Amino acid sequence: MTLTRSIFSLALLSSLSVHVSAETLWSSNSLSYLKSLSEFEVLTNDDVNVFTLEHASGHNWGDVFIFADRIDANADKNADEHKETYAEVSARLSLNYALDFKIDSDILKDTFIAATWESASISEPKYSDGFDNYLLGVGASWKVAGFSYLDTNVYVVNNESTDNDEQLTVVWGYPINAGKHKIMFDGYIDWSSAADDHAADFHFNPQLRVDIGNYFGNPNTIEAGIEYSYWHNKFGINGIDDESVVSAMVKLYL
Repeated sequence: MTLTRSIFSLALLSSLSVHVSAETLWSSNSLSYLKSLSEFEVLTNDDVNVFTLEHASGHNWGDVFIFADRIDANADKNADEHKETYAEVSARLSLNYALDFKIDSDILKDTFIAATWESASISEPKYSDGFDNYLLGVGASWKVAGFSYLDTNVYVVNNESTDNDEQLTVVWGYPINAGKHKIMFDGYIDWSSAADDHAADFHFNPQLRVDIGNYFGNPNTIEAGIEYSYWHNKFGINGIDDESVVSAMVKLYL
């Protein structure tokens, strides 16, 4: 195991088990189905189905976000059948908690040590053999009017299949409530730096979902909406067309 992976493992372990006084403040689990309405870049199959299992939780010591995508793309004239499982495990250790210090700021809630493990298993060896990447860095949670959360993380990335690089991640959630209409606008932005063997890439991935359950007296049970993916230099591949894809989606809370 490399030094970077050793440090990553220690950071992730400390984030997940700080000490016996840890408490869970909130938790959410969901299953989503996405159906592409237009063609992705690199993965050019017409019929792409994505199932996502997701967990998010907040704790007095920090937060955790875990998701797994199962991507099934049927063979067609454009491409062979493609099956892929992609997952991320992210944890952040609150420095407020670790240092027993409360930030007193109008714009900043907390700062963190942030770690992420990215893993992919892909059925097409000619496309990729899969990979395990390790990210370690620092993060912050911000106070911005109207947002339920707005977080930023900056990482150094140990990539298995490409040269190492740096990554900036921004995630947000902005609820819109008007009577029985409950709408969530959330998503993320990833920017990764260039290296000798790949270009810098930028991915903007928002979702707009309506709480369908709220119309029937069961809020926070089922949502429907759209996801948009804009990706410049997808996977760091210089010169491919920018991805611009809309997917219909349904999200069920477990």
